[in-house]
Amino acid sequence: MATLKITKKHHKHLNNPFNSPPQSGPFVEGKLFFNSQTLPSHQIFDIGKDFQVNWSSTDGGSLSISHKSQPARHIWSSVPGQAFVSAAVAETEVEESRGSFLVKDNEVHVVCNHQTIDCIRAVVDDSDVSVDVTDQNLPSFCGGNATKMAENGRQSPALMLTGKIIGSKKWNKKVQDPKSSSTAGNSEDCSIFAKYCILFDQKNGNQVGFQVRLGKPNVELRQRVSPKIYKGFARKLTGIRRRRIGWSRFCSKRKVCLAVSSSSSDEENVVMKAARLTDFNRIWLTYESERSERFYGFGEQFSHMNLKGKRVPIFVQEQGIGRGDQPITFAANLVSYRAGGDWSTTYAPSPFYMTSKMRSLYLEGYNYSVFDLTKHDRVQIQINGDSVQGRILHGNSPTELIENFTETIGRPPELPEWIISGAVVGMQGGTDAVHNVWNQLQAYNVPISAFWLQDWVGQRETLIGSQLWWNWEVDSARYMGWQKLIKDLRTQHINVMTYCNPCLAPMDNKPNVRRNLYEEAKKLDILIKDNHGEPYMVPNTAFDVGMLDLTHPSTASWFKQILRGMVDDGVRGWMADFGEGLPVDAHLYSGEDPVAAHNRYPELWAKLNREFVDEWRNSHSHGTKEQQGQDDGLVFFMRAGFRDSPRWAMLFWEGDQMVSWQTNDGIKSSVVGLLSGGISGYALNHSDIGGYCSVNLPFFKYRRSEELLLRWMELNAFTTVFRTHEGNKPSCNSQFYTNHKTLSHFARLAKIYQAWKFYRVQLIKEASLKGLPVCRHLFLHYPDDERVHSFTYEQFLVGTEILVVPVLDKGKGTVKAYFPVGESCLWKHIWTGNLYSQGTEAWIEAPIGNPAVFVKDGSLVGETFLKNLQEYSLL
Repeated sequence: MATLKITKKHHKHLNNPFNSPPQSGPFVEGKLFFNSQTLPSHQIFDIGKDFQVNWSSTDGGSLSISHKSQPARHIWSSVPGQAFVSAAVAETEVEESRGSFLVKDNEVHVVCNHQTIDCIRAVVDDSDVSVDVTDQNLPSFCGGNATKMAENGRQSPALMLTGKIIGSKKWNKKVQDPKSSSTAGNSEDCSIFAKYCILFDQKNGNQVGFQVRLGKPNVELRQRVSPKIYKGFARKLTGIRRRRIGWSRFCSKRKVCLAVSSSSSDEENVVMKAARLTDFNRIWLTYESERSERFYGFGEQFSHMNLKGKRVPIFVQEQGIGRGDQPITFAANLVSYRAGGDWSTTYAPSPFYMTSKMRSLYLEGYNYSVFDLTKHDRVQIQINGDSVQGRILHGNSPTELIENFTETIGRPPELPEWIISGAVVGMQGGTDAVHNVWNQLQAYNVPISAFWLQDWVGQRETLIGSQLWWNWEVDSARYMGWQKLIKDLRTQHINVMTYCNPCLAPMDNKPNVRRNLYEEAKKLDILIKDNHGEPYMVPNTAFDVGMLDLTHPSTASWFKQILRGMVDDGVRGWMADFGEGLPVDAHLYSGEDPVAAHNRYPELWAKLNREFVDEWRNSHSHGTKEQQGQDDGLVFFMRAGFRDSPRWAMLFWEGDQMVSWQTNDGIKSSVVGLLSGGISGYALNHSDIGGYCSVNLPFFKYRRSEELLLRWMELNAFTTVFRTHEGNKPSCNSQFYTNHKTLSHFARLAKIYQAWKFYRVQLIKEASLKGLPVCRHLFLHYPDDERVHSFTYEQFLVGTEILVVPVLDKGKGTVKAYFPVGESCLWKHIWTGNLYSQGTEAWIEAPIGNPAVFVKDGSLVGETFLKNLQEYSLL
């Protein structure tokens, strides 16, 4: 049976502006049963040398995992008496429109929601896995490969659980008993079962790995189970009416029928099989939570910090235009299908979280998943696939959990010092425009790190405004004397940064093309393919592009040559844009499932860029220290990402926020994305100063105001990188060079940013060593202060020593600051010197130019920061 339907809606216009949320099944619930003859009422099993599993038959049976240093604190627990593994055969529909994706569950054919545990036993080495590998109903990892302790770095013993999942099916075909001539056509007599294995094993001193593998689903006419083995099984299960699941063909209430034999010799299940069903393509994991537990992380989330009560889909895509803020979401959805997005759409999700109870878990692999946090007492993860694996983390504090998480997924390298020494000036217009703005900035004595010139490839006019030619070579007409411009800037220790992405546009209508990269890639056969084996032309904004197949072995070396040419001209950094739009029906060289490859693609894109940076650095490592100076380090930054992106990407930015004060996609969302991403391993991050997306339609106008620009400067002066962007419609926006007020404010905030550079260097090194973010939610250092748990964008920490309370509302000149409980020192307001004690709140004057910023009184960092502000004549 077909289980995936893909619907293309790239060119659908005049759509329903009030999009419905994704269709998916609600909580799947079932009972847990256990073998009373083989399982004791209570037992503790070791997992490696540091963890243990507690099995208890109380209240229907449950498992819990704890670290041996704190055996009473459970880092994972099943819900007593409830199935913690369920599975289904379901149909999926993916609606795709210009980088936006909606994954929907349609018809469900099978749900196995009840679970038995037959055996729990220790696994020391391969010889302990004694199963009949010829049995096609057994999960594949039980053959031994997954339990090779030494090869996989596991610590002995591991723990294996085996049993069955059981459910029902709407089955209309007759079931033939191969041992008799009798037939049965009554769907009420048919149930489904499958064998499963779960393996828990210690990965290191702070992580427990888990794997779930399912056997083949099988139809059975009746299942005979001895009451001696499953105490109460027949009585309980026969009386259970099927819960409503909510899918179209699986919403009727039917009993799971079970025949019980009293014969002691009939202790094995007697199964009458029908035609083989499609393998399972849904797995649910269900386990305990608490009503008051708060959930943080899940990658960059732009609307909420605490996701308790939400269903969080994990799928890389465009974040959307508005994301629920009105009226812009209405307008975006109207003219382009689902272009507005919603609160959950994000460029950089991650299947990872931590909670206020110091519990943390993440999934490995790249399958689409949904974390359902809508129940007060449990969590349910739905994974689209036939297996699942992940890790459960132990840690005593939020920062320890981040360290433990990033120890595995990876951490960013230290940035070259030049990128964090002054402003990164984002502008367009050509060589003369750069010289004009450079002269203005010199007049205001603005510390500058780089000019970021995204239009270096030239511009063209499209339906949505001025857009770039996606052909990664300099447009010599727009940037005359390109190499001389770079050289002139470098004499003043100012670098040039550019732009690229993994897509290529046909160059049929562009003048002065030297290399047609789309045609080169097409000839090399390194573009993703469509169903006809031709280059897949992916609709993106106002034109179609070919997309590099990053699984092809020739792609990386070819694109690195393009980067090499750019760097040989003197460029020292670039935006590595996009990466979130791999079509889910693409054909890849690797042959892998494009739905899963979709989430992996941005990691591959980051890896390609990072490999080039490392190779270039190694090739220049033989020079003198002066030749290797800070001006020579390369940097790239990107917006799309997944779980392991922090290993490869050097720096992130948050994508295309609206030029607005609104919550879901304006200045406030940039703070939420910064802090949620920081919890998820995106340690070095920033946003476009002033936002990016402007709208200038007759009834929908979003233009960057001067006030918004000035306040965004104040916010970003306390992030990793201080970078401007003109936006998608520069003429509609207030710019840093618009007038004397904007220029003088820009100079002031660039100097404030420069004044804490010494601390920024320390924090970037800490990010590289421990994975801790530069900008931090207060929860990370004050987890026992209940007040800070409710914060979203109101205030944040820079490291541990600086507290920022930004102005994020139009026309406001004061902010309410809260000083968290947990520090014995006082907090000092940097402009007035006023002191504030822990556990108090105060209204703080914050006129434009004097953002509400505090340092710990008497700290070395605080005193050095204040001293630098005085030296720059800012105090």
